[in-house]
Amino acid sequence: MSNAGGASISTEQLKARYVGTGNADMSKHEWVTNQHRDTYASHLAHYDQLSYMAVAENQSIGRMRLRLLDKMIQPCGPPPPKKDINRMVEN
Repeated sequence: MSNAGGASISTEQLKARYVGTGNADMSKHEWVTNQHRDTYASHLAHYDQLSYMAVAENQSIGRMRLRLLDKMIQPCGPPPPKKDINRMVEN
């Protein structure tokens, strides 16, 4: 892949620039959470889309904006519990 100047860009540079591209160590929950946050940010950034959603749900635009901002905190619920590998090895 190359940029506007013609120099090639490595995948590490792309992943550093765009967080949502993920990596091999990213869990499914983290990836889905990034996707949901990107979607909510897009809805908030595009006023026409936000106003359409507000009309469809019979809410004011301010309340819809606040609702989407609240959803961005934990869009997919709390993260699943982490597996403690050290504890699994001891048993």
